[in-house]
Amino acid sequence: MARWMAILIRHGDYHQLDGTPSAHQPFALNIKGKQQAIDCVDRIRNLLDENQWHLSPVIHSSNLLRAWQTASIIRQGLPEITHLQGYDELAERGLGSAANLTVAQIEKVLKEDPRFEDPPSDWKSNSRYCLPLQGAESLIDAGKRVAGHIKNTLGSEDKLEQDTAQIFVGHGAAMRHAAYHLGVLNFDEIKKFSMYHATPLVITVENGLWRHVAGHWKVRRQNSRELD
Repeated sequence: MARWMAILIRHGDYHQLDGTPSAHQPFALNIKGKQQAIDCVDRIRNLLDENQWHLSPVIHSSNLLRAWQTASIIRQGLPEITHLQGYDELAERGLGSAANLTVAQIEKVLKEDPRFEDPPSDWKSNSRYCLPLQGAESLIDAGKRVAGHIKNTLGSEDKLEQDTAQIFVGHGAAMRHAAYHLGVLNFDEIKKFSMYHATPLVITVENGLWRHVAGHWKVRRQNSRELD
């Protein structure tokens, strides 16, 4: 039976504000990030050719600029792709009303609001913690959102005539937590791994079970602050 291949790609490196944990920063790829996206085209082409996968003509991307730019560069390099579609569902974890505030500013907001307790010391990377602010979500909730989009997009493999790859361009933390929801990673593995910029990682589903088939997780440094 033919299978779906979900090619998960974290955006390239970008102009990121220092000391600011929000991953909803609206900034563009930097020079390094653009080159990473260009290099990603060859990596995807090699995967397609080596495995004889058909490529879906629509590339799915987070609507955040750095992801959209990464997807645009990939689209330009792969003539099989005819459309780029943006989805809010593929965005990174949102901090709601604290978006794009610094860590110090967020912690000051929480301390000065009598309704809130101090957050845990690992609040930025704690999978289950959600800031008590309007519009905020936890990492685990962001992963559920991304996993839902992947599952809804791929649907059933019954109508596939050959193994088919669908590209999703998004963000490292949300995709890592999506892998947990899909059963590709266990919960303890979430904090051990990240994703390389603009490097394909492939998962597939057979009879409702997901597994990792190609590409490599990035092993996170101990006490790493990297999220997206």
